[in-house]
Formats: sequence, structure tokens, C-alpha cells
Amino acid sequence: MPAYLIADVEVLDQNAYAEYRRQVLPLIQKHGGRFIVRGGQHEVLEGDWQPARLVIIEFPDMATLRTWYRSPEYAALIELRQSASRGSLVAVEGA
Repeated sequence: MPAYLIADVEVLDQNAYAEYRRQVLPLIQKHGGRFIVRGGQHEVLEGDWQPARLVIIEFPDMATLRTWYRSPEYAALIELRQSASRGSLVAVEGA
């Protein structure tokens, strides 16, 4: 069953975040992931959630998503992402 990483990210440092984006794509692909949503325009239809930049990444399953997130290669990128932005990440199984 596919699993999705859903991120709501507010970018604080555009240059550092651009470097994160450049480095993270090959690592996501290495783990069988692909972007479904990558910061496109969005519209809040209900509620008071005001996301800044939405990202949704699909992985083959939750175990693969976790392996990617916890990998030593991604650990350095987590630090880069967190220094350049703030936000929330959620992992969820698909249907």
C-alpha cells in the first residue's frame, strides 16, 4: 500500500532551501519516491488551516518512507531543511 509524506513548509531562506531541493530529489528517487505535489497553488476550502507550501511525496509503502526519512543520507538534509524553513511533516498510509 502506498504511503505519503505530507509537508507544510514555510521557507525562510530561499537559497538554502533551493540547495535542499536540489539534493533531496535524487535521494527520494533512490527510495522509490515521487513528488505528487511540490509547492503548487492551493486554496483552503474549509477550516482555518493556512498552509504555506504544501509538498506530498508518494513512496511504495510506509516501511520505505520510514527508511528514507531515517537514512543517514537524509539526516544531513533534515538539518539543511530545518535551518532554511519551518513546518510540519506527516506520514500517512494510502488507500
